[in-house]
Amino acid sequence: MGGGFEIALACDLVYASEATQFGLPEINAGTLADAATIKLPKRMPYHVAMELLLTGRWMSAAEAARWGVVNEVMPDEAGVMDKAWEVARLLASGPPLVFASIKEVAREAEGARFQDVLDKVTRKQLPTVEALYDSEDGLEGFKAFAEKRKPVWKGR
Repeated sequence: MGGGFEIALACDLVYASEATQFGLPEINAGTLADAATIKLPKRMPYHVAMELLLTGRWMSAAEAARWGVVNEVMPDEAGVMDKAWEVARLLASGPPLVFASIKEVAREAEGARFQDVLDKVTRKQLPTVEALYDSEDGLEGFKAFAEKRKPVWKGR
């Protein structure tokens, strides 16, 4: 709740147990849930976000998943940890330069027109995209695909 929910809103992937509750009780202390006030209306329907922010109402993990705030709900904390490790292993085997580009392009797109961001990508005007397109990994991905093998990512 509160700060913990705000930290979750800063995450790219969020997994929760059935027992998890989300809340923003700052309103009850007469203060602003600053990061959540900025992020939550972008992560779920505006009117639902405003209800949580304005009332301090608690939300179950199932409701958070229904609104898209949580990726998946597991039966218990052990299930959450198992899922987190599963995803961590998957990501660790992936192309690090592409991950950085995905994050940069997604952030860039938040407040911009589609075509403007697409133009920046195709013109390599974003640092991570430029690094990716000029990298060994970029070439390795194409070669591995053409050779029908798994790529070997080096992060350069």
